[in-house]
Amino acid sequence: MNTLTHKSSVQTHQTTLSINWLHALKDALTAGVLTLLVLGPITNLVLKQYDFVFLPWRQPLAVNGIAIALLVCLGRFAVAVLAQTASGVRFLNYFKRSDAHNVQVESRTAPPLSKTLSLFALALGACVVLLSLGFLGYMPLGAASALILMVLFVLFAYGISIPKIKHQVNSWRYLVPVLFVLGFSLPILLNYFELLPKTWLDNLTLALIYVLLGLGLNIVVGMAGLLDLGFVAFYAVGAYFLALGYQYFDMGFWTALLLAPIFAALSGALLGFPVLRMQGDYLAIVTLGFGEIIRLILTSWVEVTGGPNGAAAPSPTLFGLEFSRRATRGGEPFHEFFGIPYSNDYKSLLIYVVLFVIVAISLRFFNRLRYMPLGRSWEALREDEIACRSLGINHVNVKLSAFMMGAVAGGVAGVFFATYQGFINPTSFNFFESVLILSIVVLGGMGSMLGVIIAALVLTLLPELLRDFANYRVLVFGLLMIAMMIWRPHGLIRGRRPSFKGSEP
Repeated sequence: MNTLTHKSSVQTHQTTLSINWLHALKDALTAGVLTLLVLGPITNLVLKQYDFVFLPWRQPLAVNGIAIALLVCLGRFAVAVLAQTASGVRFLNYFKRSDAHNVQVESRTAPPLSKTLSLFALALGACVVLLSLGFLGYMPLGAASALILMVLFVLFAYGISIPKIKHQVNSWRYLVPVLFVLGFSLPILLNYFELLPKTWLDNLTLALIYVLLGLGLNIVVGMAGLLDLGFVAFYAVGAYFLALGYQYFDMGFWTALLLAPIFAALSGALLGFPVLRMQGDYLAIVTLGFGEIIRLILTSWVEVTGGPNGAAAPSPTLFGLEFSRRATRGGEPFHEFFGIPYSNDYKSLLIYVVLFVIVAISLRFFNRLRYMPLGRSWEALREDEIACRSLGINHVNVKLSAFMMGAVAGGVAGVFFATYQGFINPTSFNFFESVLILSIVVLGGMGSMLGVIIAALVLTLLPELLRDFANYRVLVFGLLMIAMMIWRPHGLIRGRRPSFKGSEP
């Protein structure tokens, strides 16, 4: 009886999967026409003096609206036909969410040694491939070296995110310090052998700045569930703290690095008090207004901030040694003290190495916060504020701590950005920067530190690798967002809640 029932269900399933070719053709033509209507006027109509010129065969085809529409039409037809087959249904079921609100808890057991070895083998293979592509001339050697460093940094972040349980054998306890030493020393060696030029060293510095910004916003949005669209304000506070402190109080980089997080945290508390009763869209609008208020103050208060003309920021020093060709602040040049030729790479190396250490400390600190009562309070607030308050958790302190902790990361990132640029103005802290940082958190996975790191590295280094398509960066960014929301709605790596072992009765 069961066999007959199974056969009849299979026959019914095969009958329902008969391909409707007319429906697939309609879907394909609709998608192709809509694509042509959107992209055709943008890419195939070119303004020449006082008239428009129609270019149906515009090169390259990647920026030709007609070619893109044809490709979309064919792709949509293939997808529509595939979706009506048994194999296509199985493939599409792979991307379906069984439950959008289910909770994933991280494992308390250490990864097996075989998994760790396979992960390192994969990373080593990627490094060998990148280095080979660089030496063979298929990609810039500096880009290959930068990507190798980023592969090692992702491994380092993954090792930090693994729970270290007492009295449990975990090879990552020893691998994380080794990766830290490599991340600290390898850029210096690569630069010494001229494999990592200053251009790519600066790109890596900018990537780590966005990693720090993403980690800070991940606390506010990913862990506490507070939608913040004005996070760039704390970024600006840190940058202008260094620039204006140098201009009016002769403040150096190291002093600002210690004091700017405190000032940014106070700014976070200033933002947190008015929004204690707000949630969702209202909270987003208020934080957006806070970010715009900071930007307008920096633009309009010309007598203090310099307005649109901006302000200069000092370069870092190392025990009084300056990294300029001639000493300008009463110190001694770095190259003269050590008797080596002058190079502008020394300053970039110092900024990158110090920033790498700060990001590594932040990773360790934020990861530990997830297991502490404060981190668990943030997650409780994110899930249900009413239940959180009913359990006796002070929601005022929890919200303020989230804003202040995220602001600390933003302020530190601002100090590094100012000294890295050497000059700042309000245009560097517009609304698009807030959107970019929020996109890093969303694409990486809210609450997932490793996902945020990968997303930050991709969104900052990928445009540098694809400079030939710089004019279409926003278009590619939008398509990437759409694809992620369809196939990975929880981000690249879904955030997992920490697990806790209860006491024995």
